[in-house]
Amino acid sequence: MSSCLFCDIAAGAIPCDRIHADDHLVAFRDIAPQAPTHILIIPRRHIASMAHFDGTEQDLAGAMLVLAAQIAAAEGLAEDGYRCVINCGDNGGQTVGHLHLHLLGGRSLSWPPG
Repeated sequence: MSSCLFCDIAAGAIPCDRIHADDHLVAFRDIAPQAPTHILIIPRRHIASMAHFDGTEQDLAGAMLVLAAQIAAAEGLAEDGYRCVINCGDNGGQTVGHLHLHLLGGRSLSWPPG
């Protein structure tokens, strides 16, 4: 595999505004935020996208959602609401080929998203 931006961030080779790290997940603030709060949650293990799930990722996917809820509460988003987004593939808007969850909040988010 060639170099992956998010693998490098997870490994600490590229600096970020990290707000969480454990053995399986890393969370950091997006460098081009689309809302006042825009945090990315990534697995340390490289998975290109949800399209590459093979059925063994249930615990990881659940952990990503639980962490998103915990971070949203810590960031003061829980009362007014927030959005979790996982883009998949080019037509889904995925721009980095490493599974990641966007946690967005701090303003009213319109629907449909675009």
